[in-house]
Amino acid sequence: MIDHLGIDVADFDASKAFYDKAMAPLGASLLYTVPLEYTGGAKVGGYGRDRPVFWLQEGKQGEKANQHVAFTARSRTEVDAFHAAALAAGGKDNGAPGLRPHYHPNYYGAFVFDPDGNNVEAVCHDPE
Repeated sequence: MIDHLGIDVADFDASKAFYDKAMAPLGASLLYTVPLEYTGGAKVGGYGRDRPVFWLQEGKQGEKANQHVAFTARSRTEVDAFHAAALAAGGKDNGAPGLRPHYHPNYYGAFVFDPDGNNVEAVCHDPE
């Protein structure tokens, strides 16, 4: 069970612009920006629907492996809209919206790479 998750991004402002657009179809937005005096000068912000659960922190990507995160969509239409919004925001396609029956029969997801190369997914598990 995940309460919240954070990823490092190389350029906070570029990632914020991407996630502002990509998260809107999922009903999520930037809810909180941590004051710089509490972060040692790094930009940090949290996205969510009713509370911040997905955090961006400006830092070095370096040689570490990129990360994967999947966001719950409330419908297949939201998955489609997420994918379109993420591509329009500069994301790179990593899997168009569609069923992924190798996970389970109702797994409907879409994948994009964010500006840092992280694999970001929206998924709906409902049958329709």
